[in-house]
Amino acid sequence: MIVGNGEVGEGEAGIIDAADFVIRFNDCRSYGAGGSRTDAVAVCNTGRPAKAMLGPREWRTHPGVVSAQEIWSVRDPTKFAAMRAPLAVSHPDLDDFCDDYTDAFEAFCALTGKTHVVIEKSVHEAVDASLSAFAPAPYVVPSSGMIVIAEVLSKFPEAEVMLAGFGHVGWEWHPFAAERQFVDSYIAGGRIRRLGGKTLVSSFYGV
Repeated sequence: MIVGNGEVGEGEAGIIDAADFVIRFNDCRSYGAGGSRTDAVAVCNTGRPAKAMLGPREWRTHPGVVSAQEIWSVRDPTKFAAMRAPLAVSHPDLDDFCDDYTDAFEAFCALTGKTHVVIEKSVHEAVDASLSAFAPAPYVVPSSGMIVIAEVLSKFPEAEVMLAGFGHVGWEWHPFAAERQFVDSYIAGGRIRRLGGKTLVSSFYGV
């Protein structure tokens, strides 16, 4: 079960908590109304989201983060280091976007006995290639949700994968329209199922 930051429909919390493995994102906004089981937290390990999570104590002590066995860093440091110079030209306002906090998440996991997973850049690049089939408008990076979906489908090809809290809306530089089409193609092929629910817009780049 991959639970995005959108609103989860009434009655779906129990379905989520009954899953064998539940992945939430960043500050676990889905926790509560979207159930409580949390096996992994996928984090944006660069830029403002990472800095916001690692700064205050609230993230570290959030019950979802505390109960998670794994922290997944969705941004391969080598990929984002290579993006810094081009982004400085195309999106100078994103001057902190590639600031890397992967080592800080690694240290947090070492202190708390969690497994730290860094999703490889090959996953990101495969998503970019797949999204091109849907003619996305210019974008900076796929959303964390899309990267995690691709990682799960690659690592667990036989698993039944279900999405909740995915509205495919949010930060303007994610290709959400193309991502919705991409996910719908997986649904049509029977690879993913989707629970219903309303959506909430991300406050900054994330899911």
